[in-house]
Amino acid sequence: MSSTLYQPAQKPTFYFIGVTTAQSSIMRVFPAWARHLGLGDVEMKGIDFRPHAAPEAYREAVEFLKRDPLSLGALVTTHKIDLYAACQDLFDEIDPHARMMGETSCLSKRDGKFVCHAKDPITSGFALDGFLPQDHFAHTGAEVFSMGAGGSTIALTWHLMQRSRGANRPSRVIVSNRSAARLEEIERIHRELDLGVPCEYVVAPRPEDNDAVLARLSPGALVINATGLGKDAPGSPLTDAAVFPQRAIVWDLNYRGELVFLDQARAQAASRNLQIEDGWTYFIYGWTRVIAEVFHAEIPSRGPAFDEICRVAEAAGKPSAVKTTG
Repeated sequence: MSSTLYQPAQKPTFYFIGVTTAQSSIMRVFPAWARHLGLGDVEMKGIDFRPHAAPEAYREAVEFLKRDPLSLGALVTTHKIDLYAACQDLFDEIDPHARMMGETSCLSKRDGKFVCHAKDPITSGFALDGFLPQDHFAHTGAEVFSMGAGGSTIALTWHLMQRSRGANRPSRVIVSNRSAARLEEIERIHRELDLGVPCEYVVAPRPEDNDAVLARLSPGALVINATGLGKDAPGSPLTDAAVFPQRAIVWDLNYRGELVFLDQARAQAASRNLQIEDGWTYFIYGWTRVIAEVFHAEIPSRGPAFDEICRVAEAAGKPSAVKTTG
């Protein structure tokens, strides 16, 4: 990406680093939120990279953000691990979650310093605890199966394995990925965390490999599409022949795109008694936590004021195909 594409911001500007940023609901939601939250005359711009772009491309974008006075910060999706690996020497401060997990979802500026944060452990926790039945894992003894070994899976498994959850932790965490390198990294992180939950890592280059894992899960298992398939790329990590466990909780981190994985789950919703969740609430938590950091704003994460933020987002940009349950 040529540096000529990075022009100095003319007003306070917030960036979205992703794959298909123009298609995201945030492009409609952010202006509405900015008015609602009183952020002033601000702008949002998208920066698109293909997944696993060259380190130099990430560095060029981050160096621009760091030096441009009116570029206030950015939210990062898809590229959380790759961008962190390419740019960690450019950050003046790295928050503990980002350092521990080797990823970043938020870049901001504070007191003249350029700061890298990992907000996913917080935002995935808010989303999960919002739809999981009370003491779900204590009652079911079920597993978590997350397809995709990126930053989102690192964060959400960290949240679910916390010792403070007591008996309400999965009996096993299973992570699959098409390539082994990402699995080796998440295995290293889980080993260093040493939280006492058995973990299993499955190289799954074909959807049939994930089908096989699905077939051995317990009733009530939490099954997660954290691959980006259905949004950043077409398809699903499962085949149409996959059979979900009885009473499974099925969560797609996506809320827009083809959403094939959600369609597969909905086709079995009645016969398998599934609870199905899309990524809309995760989207709201993810964005509001980063906006709060970048704009140094107080934004609630629960209660009537948060409910109003959700209503503003839904009115401005919720895709009509999204049907949130739970």
